This record gives sequence, structure tokens and C-alpha cells, in this order.
Amino acid sequence: MSWRSSLSPLLILLCGCSPGASPPVSGIPEPRSGYHFQSQDTQNLQDDDFANPGMLWVDGGMVLWTEAPETGKPACADCHHAADMSGVASRYPAYDKSLDTVLNLEARINHCRTERQGEPAYPWESEPLLSLTAYVAHQSRGVPVEVDISGPARPFFDAGETYFHERRGQMNLACVHCHEHYVGQMLRGDKLSQGQPVGYPIYRLEWQTLGSLQRRLRFCNTGVRAEPLAFGAQTWTNVELYLKWRATGLPGEAPAVRR
Repeated sequence: MSWRSSLSPLLILLCGCSPGASPPVSGIPEPRSGYHFQSQDTQNLQDDDFANPGMLWVDGGMVLWTEAPETGKPACADCHHAADMSGVASRYPAYDKSLDTVLNLEARINHCRTERQGEPAYPWESEPLLSLTAYVAHQSRGVPVEVDISGPARPFFDAGETYFHERRGQMNLACVHCHEHYVGQMLRGDKLSQGQPVGYPIYRLEWQTLGSLQRRLRFCNTGVRAEPLAFGAQTWTNVELYLKWRATGLPGEAPAVRR
């Protein structure tokens, strides 16, 4: 028996279908945030800023926003008013002409630190980077997502779209299987959502902490028994761009709360 055939019962469980069943129709006729696939208790946590644990990182990010670096260079607040940041996170990832690449919000923050403030970049998933990202993203709460995938950004978008539809890992599954084909069905204790990235960084109850979209993507890779890419890999940013395009028109929710 091959490893593929030995996994077939598990694949049936993951997909929530029976052998010989007709494949579901692909596509998302109505984009919906992952919020709508959560329990009422989890939704209540997100809705109440006093109960939402992600707000602790937003508060920490506000402090970092106003702190001047030891280099004597300007603080974030010296160049950017908080009110001016409304809608910024909704437009990221975005193409940067000077670097000839697409940057996500975390990479943009680190680029400002190294180039404008003379400070070392924050490590991926570090408390300071998550806090600043949460603070900036929070300014776009309620602002519809609208990323630019035209011109020089297009090859990065196309690469992200390709990755979303490619099978990988020992489970031989692609992102599209869970987040388009079988939306609403149960995978273990979770209801499969559309994978809309409108609430990142998010607080996941299973993590008991805040995490980035790239952390979630790596978690999904592990779930299908594929080797996760390193944090900051260009492939992840390409996927982020594609996912944000799929979420066009959905309002930002950061920091969201998920199971």
C-alpha cells in the first residue's frame, strides 16, 4: 500500500466528503471574514476592546510609536500622525519601487527602522514588531481592503495565486481545498473559513498570544505535512498579497480574535 492510499481515510475526514461524492464548486461568491465562522463567545471577545487580548499589543505599539530611538533619529510619531495611518494596513502588501519588491506591513516597519531610524530590524514574531504592526493595523479597523496588484506588483500576485492552488506536503492538499472548496465544514474542532486575512495580527486562543499571518501560513504548512518556509520569505509575502486581494472590500478587524 502506498503512503497516498494509506492517507485516503484521513483525506476524506479532512475534506468532509465521502468516496465518489461530486467535488464542490470552487470560488467565493460572497467574501466573509473568519469572524463569521467563530463561536459567539469568540466574537464577543473581539467585539469588546476591554476584553480583546490583542489590544494589549496595540497599547504596547502606541508606546513604541512615540518613543525616539537611541540613535537620536525621529520616532515613528515624528513622521507619521496616527490619524494618517488609517487605511495603510488595508493597502498592504504593496510594491516598493526603490526595493523592486512587494513588502508586507512588518517588512515596511522594519525598513523604516533600518533606513530612517538607524536601528536594527525587529526579529519576526517579536513582541515589538507584533505590537507596532498591531497598532498600525488597528488604525485601519473598518477600512475596506484594497491592494494594488497592477503593474510591477502583478508577478508577485501571480506567484501568490499559484502557491494558493498548488498541492503540497504528504497530505497533497492546497490552500484552495480548505478555504474555497470546503468552507463551512468541520476540520477537527474548527469550522473551515475562507481564509480572509483581514484581522492580522490576530490573537488565537490556541496560541494564547498574538501572531502574524505568516505564522498562520507556516502552521497550515505543518498541518498538511509540508516543510514551512522561513519567516520573511518572499513566497509568504506573495501569498499575503493574493489573500488580501481575495479580501477586497472586507473591512479591517485588527486585532481579531480566533479560536
